[in-house]
Amino acid sequence: MELHQEIEITIIKTYIAHFWAPFVKSLKEFQLLKPKDKVCVCISGGKDSMLLAKLFQELKRHSDFEFEVTYLVMNPGYNERNLKLIQSNLNLLHIDAIVKNTDIFEIANAQTKTPCYLCAKMRRGALYKLAKELGCNKIALGHHYDDVIETTLMNMLNNGSFQTMLPKLHSDNYEGMELIRPMYFIRERDIQRWVNYNELVFLNCACKFTEDINKSKDLTGSKRYDTKLLIKDLLKYNPFVEKNIFKAPFNVNVDKVIGYKLHNKEISFLDEYDEN
Repeated sequence: MELHQEIEITIIKTYIAHFWAPFVKSLKEFQLLKPKDKVCVCISGGKDSMLLAKLFQELKRHSDFEFEVTYLVMNPGYNERNLKLIQSNLNLLHIDAIVKNTDIFEIANAQTKTPCYLCAKMRRGALYKLAKELGCNKIALGHHYDDVIETTLMNMLNNGSFQTMLPKLHSDNYEGMELIRPMYFIRERDIQRWVNYNELVFLNCACKFTEDINKSKDLTGSKRYDTKLLIKDLLKYNPFVEKNIFKAPFNVNVDKVIGYKLHNKEISFLDEYDEN
């Protein structure tokens, strides 16, 4: 048995309850995939997107309806070492991916104030454009359970708003294009266990800005990293805090909020207060 086959067995057998079951659950519960869909699985080179690609390979083998999958690596300007690592992992895992080059890192890193925000925005736009050119109608990203709770908490603490990372959403600028997150119920700690179990090495975010932070070993200042640490501290207060943050957007009681937005229209509890 080849190495990539042994790794695949760990996904559907060793970690079936951690990966395959929650992956299928998200597909069904949120109706992420339909017959005749053409899905662009976006691979950044990190552990999450590589696992996502392997899950879609398994799905293609076992699905009870037809759909198409294209695996895309959008190169925003990785250095040669990182590109070689990505290609090495693609070969190791038998993922036949298309690589498209862009100059996003060069443009974003020229900005001194908000390079990460600009980079994320440009990468998302480039992904939509490339997926459209490839004839796809859906983009699959490797965001997981922990990304969801961190995003929910970050919005509350830093933006003063209650909003979460949705399992799917329509593109505002590319008609007919939809973004999906099939790893919505998968925990990051389980992904890391799978990586360690198979002795795999994947890419972290590798722009110049992040590389400089990693070299200094000082990750403070990253809102997402700080939020991870905060959640870790909150677990001492309540061991169910992660589950509760994740569940909160599923259990919004509109009768108990001051205001909310619906289709960009602001609605206040006062609008119907005197009618009750």
